[in-house]
Amino acid sequence: MRTLIVNVRVFDGHGLRPPGSVVVDGDRFGSGTEGDRVIDGAGAAALPGLIDAHVHLDGRESLDRLVRAGVTTALDMGNGPMDRFDALRYTRGLTDVRTAGVIAAAPGGMHEHIPFLRDHLVRGVQDADGFVAGRLAEGADYIKIIVGNPEPSHDQATLDAITAAAHRHRKLVVAHAMSIEAYQMALRAGVDVLTHAPLDRPLDDDTAARMAADGRAMIPTLGMMAGVVAAGPGWPARYEAAEESVAVAHRAGVPIIAGTDANTTPGVWANPPFGEALHRELELLAAAGLSPAEALRAATSRPAERFGLTDRGVIRPGLRADLVLVDGDPIADLGSTRAVTRVWCGGVEHTPAELARAAG
Repeated sequence: MRTLIVNVRVFDGHGLRPPGSVVVDGDRFGSGTEGDRVIDGAGAAALPGLIDAHVHLDGRESLDRLVRAGVTTALDMGNGPMDRFDALRYTRGLTDVRTAGVIAAAPGGMHEHIPFLRDHLVRGVQDADGFVAGRLAEGADYIKIIVGNPEPSHDQATLDAITAAAHRHRKLVVAHAMSIEAYQMALRAGVDVLTHAPLDRPLDDDTAARMAADGRAMIPTLGMMAGVVAAGPGWPARYEAAEESVAVAHRAGVPIIAGTDANTTPGVWANPPFGEALHRELELLAAAGLSPAEALRAATSRPAERFGLTDRGVIRPGLRADLVLVDGDPIADLGSTRAVTRVWCGGVEHTPAELARAAG
């Protein structure tokens, strides 16, 4: 089935092109101007399916919420047990997911109290190879390490060993880091992506320049950082430090990626809502200095590039047909990304009526 969507303004990574058309041919974007079925987009903005690069999924309902918000790919940053999580993978027509599985936490920290992590704590260098091997055996797509909150953390040698073990298996390494010291340790270890932003003090220009030069990326989760500060974590934390860190990193050329830390976990600082939180995150990134187009890239092409999702992130013939139609002009007003009217996940359409029923 070829669906021709006419009268839509396609986001090309820089702006919205004049009204034109998009072809959904099965589960891929097609080419040409013919279709078995024609949909009038009525001047809507056509965006690549949005990618939330930091979630903690919790059942089918979390996927439904993501779809309603136009989030067609979700990168889970810690979940388990994996046999339960696997039920969320590979469901045609719903948000496509990747996961770190069990994350590398040290004894004594907050994460030690999360049940599925308790039996997989990394207690030192001697555990690094076995931890990574275990995650690969379970089907993890990348490796995530906890690097202080501040809280008890791995020492530098252990961080180095986990990162090296993951890289030997050609796996990306993501570091949870919420302080300058944690950032410095993670960067010394050679991690690929840092998630969260420092709350004690902003990144300095030299550190940001080194991140850019070394090809590191940042998922600031500004909405969650605001939630941490509001909750009062018991250590000095300022939202302004996180926001300024994004500004400094962005000016230095560090790739900024949108992620929300959406979760339903009891006892954590905040529970950003699935789907809706990504739209807020885009607005927070813009407030921190990204242009609207850069904020949209942070939720489309940038995470696709960084996490090796080469079949998505842009609207191009031959790529996976992940597509979102929104009313309004998100380049002029990022808030219009909330006005989702239709969504395609891998070519499976979710109509306005379906989205409305699900929201109700």
